[in-house]
Amino acid sequence: MTQPTRSDIAEQGAAGDAELEEIYRGAAAVDVPPEEWASLSQWQLIWRRFKRSRPAMIGGILLLLMYLSAIFCEFISPYQLDTRFTENIYAPPTLPHFIDSAGQFHLRPFIYKQIRTINRETLEMSYEPDPTVMYPIHFFGKGVPYKFWGLIPTDRHLFGVDPEVPIFLLGSDRQGRDMFSRTLFGARISLSVGLLGVFIGIILGSVLGVISGYYGGLVDDLMQRFSELLISIPQIPLWMALAAILPVTWSAIRVYFGITIILSLLNWGGLARQVRGKTLALREEGYTLAARAAGASDWWIISRHLIPNNGSHIIVVATLSIPYMILGETALSFLGLGIRAPMTSWGVLLEEAQNVRTIIFYPWLIMPAVLVIVAVLGFNFLGDGLRDAVDPYSK
Repeated sequence: MTQPTRSDIAEQGAAGDAELEEIYRGAAAVDVPPEEWASLSQWQLIWRRFKRSRPAMIGGILLLLMYLSAIFCEFISPYQLDTRFTENIYAPPTLPHFIDSAGQFHLRPFIYKQIRTINRETLEMSYEPDPTVMYPIHFFGKGVPYKFWGLIPTDRHLFGVDPEVPIFLLGSDRQGRDMFSRTLFGARISLSVGLLGVFIGIILGSVLGVISGYYGGLVDDLMQRFSELLISIPQIPLWMALAAILPVTWSAIRVYFGITIILSLLNWGGLARQVRGKTLALREEGYTLAARAAGASDWWIISRHLIPNNGSHIIVVATLSIPYMILGETALSFLGLGIRAPMTSWGVLLEEAQNVRTIIFYPWLIMPAVLVIVAVLGFNFLGDGLRDAVDPYSK
């Protein structure tokens, strides 16, 4: 049975054919009166179906929180990227408490003073809380001065304690730097690499794919053979080879953009092939033929008809491509070929967890890997939900 159109439903009305209404309801997956179906736009149908996917909504909320945390990382983190506490090297996570050792409840959370001891035989440091000394956690108080996004000077932080007493929600590293603060700063780099890299890849993949499918012939053959060549080369060795040729004299910001461009230039081939396949069908549609017969230019047809009609598919592919960009940057930085100091990314933070001994004694150092997994799963859930929602008439 063919899929009903919205005009068919509008003509039938609320008292129309029950079977037709049931098919449309199951296809559109929207719980609205039949008389309102004809008034829903394509994007409204997509949003209504997307909201019915719980994993996609959870993934979207997680990603929203992660990106907001990255944007406001200077404010949320209690310390700056390079703030050091030399007396608290490899300190374990500091857990906030509401109930003290005497069983009394406190409205304001607090932390205990950490006492460091050194084993004279193994020279290993250990930290034990002192339940007799408590430090309350202050919110929206003054702390380490910073410039928000390098522009607005301020010293307000979301939370903090006595300036002489550090709070390590995710522990500290070998230089006594707060891992929670460094993870937030690293999120800004890792997550932005995914967005910026995919944005460049989308432009290349969508434009080249549409041109390849629209013109065909020699143009199509050359573009497809080149994209197949990129896809056939193992990506990790190619990433490493291209990243290794970046000059060591480059600044951190130039390396950041260099890594982003490398990742984007090597990931547009798959999207181009998919867009090309859809364009082969769209170029034979009536509106495309009518525009061509009316004397419209090729660029007008491509920009007004072909690219917009590939929009929903491009959005889905982009959502599913961002995790690969994040993993690519993390892998390169982990191997020492990606982001360089003074910048910090999740891959740079994972460099300190390259041996088994570190993971066993200081397991909090692998927290950036957990965030990478959460980000990748969030994007996959979001992409799966969008993929199902872009075709609101499918069962």
